[in-house]
Amino acid sequence: MNKELIINVTSSEISIALIEDKRLVELNTEKCKTGFAVGDIYLGKVRKIMPGLNAAFVNIGHEKDAFIHYLDLGPQFVSLHKLVGNLSNKKNTRFETLKLDPPIGKTGKISSQISGGQPILVQIAKEAISTKGPRLTSDISLAGRHVVLIPFSNKISVSQKIRSNEEKKRLKKIVEEVLPKNYGVIIRTAAIGKSEEDIRHDIESLVKRWNTALERVRTQAPPSLLLGEMSRTTTIIRDLLNGSFSSIVVDDASVYEEVKEYIRTIAPEKEKIVKLYKGSVPIFDNYDISKQIKSLFAKYVSLRRGAYLIIEHTEALHVIDVNSGNRAKVDDDQERTAMDVNLASAEEIARQLRLRDMGGIIVIDFIDLHKGENRQALYEKMKELMATDRAKHTVLPLSKFGLMQITRQRVRPEAAPEVKETCPTCHGTGTIMPSVLLDQQIENKIAYFAGDKGIKHIKVKVNPFVASYLTRGLVSIRMRWAMKYRCTIKIASDQSTGFVETKFYGKDGRELI
Repeated sequence: MNKELIINVTSSEISIALIEDKRLVELNTEKCKTGFAVGDIYLGKVRKIMPGLNAAFVNIGHEKDAFIHYLDLGPQFVSLHKLVGNLSNKKNTRFETLKLDPPIGKTGKISSQISGGQPILVQIAKEAISTKGPRLTSDISLAGRHVVLIPFSNKISVSQKIRSNEEKKRLKKIVEEVLPKNYGVIIRTAAIGKSEEDIRHDIESLVKRWNTALERVRTQAPPSLLLGEMSRTTTIIRDLLNGSFSSIVVDDASVYEEVKEYIRTIAPEKEKIVKLYKGSVPIFDNYDISKQIKSLFAKYVSLRRGAYLIIEHTEALHVIDVNSGNRAKVDDDQERTAMDVNLASAEEIARQLRLRDMGGIIVIDFIDLHKGENRQALYEKMKELMATDRAKHTVLPLSKFGLMQITRQRVRPEAAPEVKETCPTCHGTGTIMPSVLLDQQIENKIAYFAGDKGIKHIKVKVNPFVASYLTRGLVSIRMRWAMKYRCTIKIASDQSTGFVETKFYGKDGRELI
C-alpha cells in the first residue's frame, strides 16, 4: 500500500492528510498555538473535590476546569505528590534516587489523596470536547518512536503485536541495560529490528524531556504548562512512519525544515522522501484532497452503484444509516443485494470513522439480512476492516434489529470541516446577482485596484470553473484586462472557493480590500 502525507500550512492551522493509494483516509487539523493537546503535562491547582463522583476539578489554565477521577491518579500518586512538593520547595531531589512509596489502592477516596488548592502534576488524556473540559491523568507517560517511558515504574512491557519470542527477549535485554532506576517502559511495535543504539537514544531523549518538566516545577507556579507534546505533525509522523511511505509533501518552508529535522533524527534513511511543494495550485487541490473533503464530510456519502450513507451526529452518539438507493431496483435477489451493499458500506464506514475521528458510541443501521451466515460474515468483515484503526475500539455483532454497535476511543473533538458553501453575495438569502455579470464585477475591482490604487500585480482567486472561463482562448479575458489596465494579472483556481466568490491579492500575498 502506497502512503503519502500531505501537509497544508496556513496562518491559523495546519492540515495533515494521510493518503493511501490516492484515497484520503485520515485528516488531522492542528490549530496554531491552541495548547491543551493530548500528552501535554501541566502543573495544575485543585479547584474542587467532588466526593460523590470520587473525582476533582483542576485548574490548568483552560477556560473550563479539567476533570480527574480517583482511578486516574495512578498507583504511584503518593510518590509523585511528594516529588512535586520537594521541587516546589526548591529541595535538591534526583528522580533516579527517589524511594517509591507503596501504590495506592484501587478502591480509595480521592479526598484522602488530594485537597482543594494543592498543586498537582497532571497530563491531558482527552482534549476538551463540547461542554466538557479536558480529562486528566497523573499516571504520566511519554511516547517516543520506539518506546513509551513511564516514570514511577520498574516494569518493562512489550507490545502484543510483537509475536516473536526471540525479538521480545532481545528488546527486553536492551531496555534493561539502558533504563535508569524508577522508570518503566512499554516497547512499541516500531522497535522491531531496531538496534541498541536507536532504542538507547529514544530512552535518553524521553528521560531528558521528563527531567526538563521536573526542573520547571521549581520555577513555575500553577497553572502552567511544563511540557508540551510534539506538534500534531511530528506526532503523526512518529506513529505512522514506516516503509510504505513514499513521500511527505509540505507547502511551508519552516514546517518542511521541522519535519525534515525530525525525520533525520528518527529515520535518517527516510529523509529524502520529505519534499517542499512549490506549485502555484493549492497543495490540497493538486493532490485532489479538497474535492474528497467536500464529498466525504457531507451528511450524505455516496457509494458505488447508487448506494449511500446518511451520517448523523448527536451529543451522545453517532448514527449511520445504510441505504441501497436505486440499487435494489435492478437486482432480483434481495438478500444478495443487501449483502453487497452492506459489505461496500462497511468498508466506507471504517474509512469514515478514521477520517472524521468519530469517537464514543457509533450505531450502524445496516440493511436487514435474514441469513445467519451473512450476518456473521458482515460482522467478521467489519472487525477485519477496523483492525488497522489505531484508536481503541470494540465491534459488537448485529443485534436482532439489524443494528451494529461500535465503541471507539475519543481523545479529541471530531474532525468536522465545513463543506457547505454560503453564497458570498446573498449571504444565505437564496438569490444572487446574475452570474453573467460576474466578469464585469471582477473587471470593476481590477480597474479600482490598478487605476485608483496603482497596484500593478494582482492575483485573482476564483472557482476553477470561473478560472477556466477567464483564461480560455489565445487572447483570453485575463490577457485583455492586463493590456487594458497595464498591470500583471494572475488567475488562480481554488476548489474551496464558491462559484461567484472572488478574492484579490497583491504581490506580497496580502488580500486586497
